[in-house]
Amino acid sequence: MRGKLYELQNGTDIRGVAIENGKRDVNLNLERVKMITRGFVAWLENKKDVERGKLKVAVGMDSRLSGPQIKDTISRELSKLGCTVYDCKLCTTPAMFMTTVYPTCRCHGSIMITASHLPYYYNGLKFFTDEGGCEKEDIEYILTEALRDNGEAISCNGRVLKVDFIDKYSELLVKEIREGINSKVDYEKPLSRFKIIVDAGNGAGGFFTDKVLEPLGAKTDGSQFIDPDGNFPNHIPNPEAKEAMDSMKNAVIKNKADMGIVFDADVDRAAIVDDSGRSINRNALIALISSIVLEEHPGTTVVTDSVTSRGLGEFIQNLGGKHFRFKRGYRNVIDQGIKLNNEGQQCFLAIETSGHVALRENYFLDDGAYLIAKILVKMAKLKELGKNIKDLIVNLKIPLKSLEFRFSILKENPGEYGSRIIEELKEYTEKVNGWKEANNDYEGIRVECDRKNGDGWFLLRLSLHEPVMCLNIESDTETGPEIIMRRLRTFFTKYRDLDINSFNL
Repeated sequence: MRGKLYELQNGTDIRGVAIENGKRDVNLNLERVKMITRGFVAWLENKKDVERGKLKVAVGMDSRLSGPQIKDTISRELSKLGCTVYDCKLCTTPAMFMTTVYPTCRCHGSIMITASHLPYYYNGLKFFTDEGGCEKEDIEYILTEALRDNGEAISCNGRVLKVDFIDKYSELLVKEIREGINSKVDYEKPLSRFKIIVDAGNGAGGFFTDKVLEPLGAKTDGSQFIDPDGNFPNHIPNPEAKEAMDSMKNAVIKNKADMGIVFDADVDRAAIVDDSGRSINRNALIALISSIVLEEHPGTTVVTDSVTSRGLGEFIQNLGGKHFRFKRGYRNVIDQGIKLNNEGQQCFLAIETSGHVALRENYFLDDGAYLIAKILVKMAKLKELGKNIKDLIVNLKIPLKSLEFRFSILKENPGEYGSRIIEELKEYTEKVNGWKEANNDYEGIRVECDRKNGDGWFLLRLSLHEPVMCLNIESDTETGPEIIMRRLRTFFTKYRDLDINSFNL
């Protein structure tokens, strides 16, 4: 059991099954939670060069059913280790980071209990210091220390303080919006002319209605699924999910709202629906926030993940910005933005199509609520000019067709097998008329297809966390995807250990 602790690592955080469910075995039990907590304290001692008894650690959770038990277990373990514990109760991932920089807390570290949008029986842990979230190497260190620590060297002098930190975090957002709009007519309630509704998916984002929007004067009746419920009974809290966005579309139209906001379970991601019922997520959301940031910081580089559309790149360039397309994975995107700044290339925005948005002005923290705050400020200013938020992306070219496929790899060494397929696809591409491998690919292979040979592009890459190959196809013509798929099917059929049964229009 102890030897399998490493299987809980999910890139830069911990995720596992925490509830008996009849589908997957429990692998994130309370004993493992205790071990990981001890590993985090050991890492934090080393990172901050602070004695265990002087450490301050904040703990919070989203609405998952297993959250309270895990939170109490972590809090008790931290207390036994002599730490001062700030129990933030129901909170959000971005707020938990803020406990490390907020003046009255300034915790040495924090732990957020969440598994984002995964099914109810999952849970996980995200770790922060004032430098940001843990990197992959940090998680490996924590797990190694967890296995090394036998739990015997325990004191009992820590304190547990109950803190409603989401109130403090909300006050920060309210201040940000008031100062951003700076209304001469109504500074306190600058959103009084708007009806803005929220869909929190029964996660932790319901606070945004009564703690942010309503103090700013917005009408919020028509908001839905804002009460925390770890069963997620209405839909998965995921701004990428069609079900979630369609639900908000209907709510916006029914309630004649000016905007609908969709959060994921722990509020590090968000998307919106405009007053006409149009979803603004993925490429459209990137375009929207890029237009706002480029107005504030002309010429800045916008870092995105690899599956962004051709039209988005053109949109950013037409606004005078630079588009840097990087790897999938929100930490990869954020870290690349930070790296560019360190190298002297200005980057004020790093964003993944999943909705993880990080701004340089906000600690490069992926924060769905801060993203919405920026959009609300712009919406209020546009109102004064007789314009709407959707006017900002009127020139964004939308591909006629977008497809995504996931092919399971049936070999024991999926990474090696998938890498071989990618290399051989590069060779195959060179022989196909009208196809050309894109420049500056940082993962997999992205191929541009001319008008006669697909009129679009495709990207084949290995999944970050599963034995799966992901294929994205976009085209500006009705028959383009069929042309691309026909040629790719010829290529794929020779790989018997790649399951392409889903590869159909």
